[in-house]
Amino acid sequence: MRSFAITDSIRSYAVAHGTWHPEPVVRELQAETAELGDVAGMQIGDDQGQLLTMLTRLIGARRAVEVGTFTGYSSMCIARGLADGGSLLCCDVSEEWTQMGRRAWAAAGLADRIELRIAPALDTLRSLPATAHIDLAFIDADKPGYTAYWDELVPRVRPGGLLLADNVLWSGRIADPEATDENTNALRAFNDRVASDERVEAVVLTAFDGLTIARRR
Repeated sequence: MRSFAITDSIRSYAVAHGTWHPEPVVRELQAETAELGDVAGMQIGDDQGQLLTMLTRLIGARRAVEVGTFTGYSSMCIARGLADGGSLLCCDVSEEWTQMGRRAWAAAGLADRIELRIAPALDTLRSLPATAHIDLAFIDADKPGYTAYWDELVPRVRPGGLLLADNVLWSGRIADPEATDENTNALRAFNDRVASDERVEAVVLTAFDGLTIARRR
């Protein structure tokens, strides 16, 4: 058993020893997001943000898609990792929350890499070319929609490309048989779908709130 409790101090230590440190525009966005109250918990942490940037760079991603943008921090992390000339398509339904992201993207000099579409994500995904042209996809949206997003994205991701899905362990409730709420059940169905999908090879990280990393065969 090699796991241990991750405290804020440990997380801060880890982030401090990574390459990408949160710049002032990130801290401003995080502070503005915190003012939203409990919903601010949907924002990823700096450690996960560093991982998103690293994965994007590792595969030389030029074309990325994000489903669920919230206030735009994860978008910044993906966008800064894109190869020259790369682009990120963000799918969300909230003008209010994503306006915060738009301001942060501009302040960080990333706005020219990011396209935001305010519409149901399934509509946006289905409007994309059916060819395998996406290098990286990140799903972090409504949990009942995960499987449908997955089914639209997998055929559009190139061989060797990555599909990432956040919150797949759902604060541990995923393994609690007494947890039968809609979100938990939806994530169980999604995890089963990924595990049985022969088009990908996948791992589930027991970090953050559970992160699936799947590589398109």
